[in-house]
Amino acid sequence: MLILLTALVAVSVVSLLIGAGSVGPRQVLGLLSGSDHAEARFIVWELRAPRTLIGIAVGVALGVAGALLQAVSRNPLADPGLLGVSAGAAFAVSLALVLGASAATLRIPVAQLGALIGCVCVLSVARLRGVGSDPVRLVLAGAAFSGLLGSLSALMLLYDQRAADEIRFWVVGSLAGRRLDDLWAVLPSLLIAGAGVVVIARPLAALALGERAASGLGHRPGLIRWLAVGCVALLVGAATAIAGPIAFVGLVVPFVARAIAGPDIRRTLWFCLPVGPLIVLTADIISRVVVAPSELPLGVLTALCGAPVLIAVVRAKRLPML
Repeated sequence: MLILLTALVAVSVVSLLIGAGSVGPRQVLGLLSGSDHAEARFIVWELRAPRTLIGIAVGVALGVAGALLQAVSRNPLADPGLLGVSAGAAFAVSLALVLGASAATLRIPVAQLGALIGCVCVLSVARLRGVGSDPVRLVLAGAAFSGLLGSLSALMLLYDQRAADEIRFWVVGSLAGRRLDDLWAVLPSLLIAGAGVVVIARPLAALALGERAASGLGHRPGLIRWLAVGCVALLVGAATAIAGPIAFVGLVVPFVARAIAGPDIRRTLWFCLPVGPLIVLTADIISRVVVAPSELPLGVLTALCGAPVLIAVVRAKRLPML
């Protein structure tokens, strides 16, 4: 954990130093040492610092949400992007934009409602209540649901040219241009979800032993699942509302956290806290410089990097069951 936190601090500093603009590490270091460079001050404190903080929040939210989904479904392939949860949130925000919504405070509950509906729909279709014998089944249901919502979002692009640019942002996903006001707007949802995760962490660990064992220990499996789904909706909805849908983060982060911490969901959740932001910020830094002076959308880069991880998990000789 100490190594991961140190790496996260280092990557956060690099996120302030490096970008697609004309302000490089030398100007930023001069600003931090006391020089008065107006352009550097604006780019660092108004653009890169908010972007870094939002990247940390998005990484934590998606990493913890992925771990919760995998624990609830007992499926290592569960991911907010693959299950259509992110697609549900993005579609809901896009629909709100077409209908004329513009305030970030309105987009947040809309995105969370879309994430909740998407999560419930996919889990219901796959009939995963207590079933963990077919991991690919969940991905197929999520892919179908995500494809449907993606098609509807594409139709909205043709329907309303006025909102087309904003809708493209929510379809692709990016941290560019985000402000601290966006982070403050979703912070209450993140805190509520965090409190919920603390409450259900121990029951989820008991649920890994089976429903009968969890019931014998005094827990209520059905209630635990619904609380976990509610936390996932809050986390994914908040992340999508400020950054758009970012694929595969919820799959890769728990995969890495479990490799370090072991199968206990409580330890996995703790390790998701630094691993999630570390992966998101690293991908965001690469997206800024790989096609400089332009930027590659973060959602595109995470999809390119996350797809091989999904293929590797599926092609494993023995697919791990949770």
